Amino acid sequence: MINNYEFEQELIDKGISLIAGVDEVGRGPLVGPVVVAAVILPVGYKLEGLTDSKKLSIKKREYFYDIIMRDAIAVSTYSVSEKIIDEINIYEATKVAMKEAIKSLKVKPEHVLIDAMKLDIDIPSTSIIKGDLKSLTISAASVIAKVTRDRMMIELDKKYPEYNFKKNMGYGTKEHLNAIEKYGIIPEHRKTFNPISKHLDHLYKK
Repeated sequence: MINNYEFEQELIDKGISLIAGVDEVGRGPLVGPVVVAAVILPVGYKLEGLTDSKKLSIKKREYFYDIIMRDAIAVSTYSVSEKIIDEINIYEATKVAMKEAIKSLKVKPEHVLIDAMKLDIDIPSTSIIKGDLKSLTISAASVIAKVTRDRMMIELDKKYPEYNFKKNMGYGTKEHLNAIEKYGIIPEHRKTFNPISKHLDHLYKK
């Protein structure tokens, strides 16, 4: 069993209490923004069952989302649009979103735990591979980011129901790809992503 508070405990033992976890959701989809959340939890905080958002059911994510929003010292989210993603690429867009999410926290963290990515910031940070599994604080950020982005996609689904974004969340499922073939691309599609880039000669959906 993974000890998902080991990184936090090491920092706490050094007298560091304001620890932010940072994670992104939406690097892979063909449509919509990338969303980052930053979360600072109270020292010694425990939440049974909280883990990487991808391993949780929709019901569990919503459940944990409400608890984290209630209990956290600070929470912030930041999204970077598909337009900016196309301009600077998804990797750079994710870094921008992470930096802005950290900057937007109402309390400045003393240390930042980041899922996988390394950031050039003025706060000490630790990049953790599979951090959304290994760090409770990053897991919390993962849930906030996932629920936030999913809600955006559910709203987009109301505008374009034929793409079934409420189910595929913008990822390149067979159903989504078939809808692109049938209806073309929409303004919210990422134009630099395949197979969207192949459809740029099609008329945008009105």
